[in-house]
Amino acid sequence: MDVFAIVLAAVIAFAVTALLGKWMVPFLHKLNFGQTIREVGPKWHQKKNGTPTMGGFMFMIGILVALAACVPLTLENGKTLSDDMVGTRVIGGYLMALAFGAIGFLDDYIKVVKKRNLGLTVLQKLILQCIVAGGFLLTMKLGGATSVTMIPFVGPVDFGIWYWIVAFLGIVGMVNAVNFTDGIDGLNGSVTFFVAVFFMIIAGMLKSVGMGVFAAACAGGCLGFLIWNFNPAKVFMGDTGSLFLGGMVCAMGFGLNIPILILVVGIIYIIEILSVILQVIYFKATHGKRLFKMTPIHHSFEMRGWSEIKICSVFSMITAVAGVIALLLAMSAYGVL
Repeated sequence: MDVFAIVLAAVIAFAVTALLGKWMVPFLHKLNFGQTIREVGPKWHQKKNGTPTMGGFMFMIGILVALAACVPLTLENGKTLSDDMVGTRVIGGYLMALAFGAIGFLDDYIKVVKKRNLGLTVLQKLILQCIVAGGFLLTMKLGGATSVTMIPFVGPVDFGIWYWIVAFLGIVGMVNAVNFTDGIDGLNGSVTFFVAVFFMIIAGMLKSVGMGVFAAACAGGCLGFLIWNFNPAKVFMGDTGSLFLGGMVCAMGFGLNIPILILVVGIIYIIEILSVILQVIYFKATHGKRLFKMTPIHHSFEMRGWSEIKICSVFSMITAVAGVIALLLAMSAYGVL
């Protein structure tokens, strides 16, 4: 039943997301919810102007349907979600991701209505994201989570108050890192697919079926979305989808109590946001010089002649390798090795 629930979650999320595209893509076209491409971006991206955005709703719905159908299958007889810690983490994690998605939707909506590639201000986004991250951690705390986390080669370590402070900053930072990874056809969906597969394997190793279902649903949703988003994209996920996926990634790491491995399996996310930070610092320090041709770094590779498909393939392979390394680290943290 455990393996069945995990596989079923992936299949349902994939099918619902993929099928929703047949209705949602034309619907977004009809509403004129088209992306306005930045003038400062690669010139060849201008041909994408008008491609429907906010397609993230497709996998948000697909994942929700999968969780609703499969999470109850993971509960033992007589148990309810309210008295199952994993169930609490699944629900809390999805609600956090949904809240981040709502912030992204607000940002996308402003962009679409004003027909320009500007939405919420950086400060507005940050304040809202901090509220969501704080709310998630409070929910985890009230649900029984502690400041003890698993560390590779060490095992369980209690960081006290510092755990919650670092966790808060880490969630906000990682959600934005995942957001920066969106920018070319299929990139965010393919990278996050491999991240979710890694967490699904870890959940299986730990016999955490609820989190396995959660990760499987995320992987299935990403794969279903790629049918519509792979180059040439028929729809973009928008900030609605990318911020939601950022929340999902964090929910998986914290749900399995090994959030430090997000930094390993999510190496592409880290590289993307660091490229932006370094570019800004270098630009200001040198009074106008650039460290990279363009950031986030996937655009720099584009400027060097890499195709979008090549970038997606290479970045996905790097994530897959990082996932194997993270798996070994997780096994050491839990004493499996």
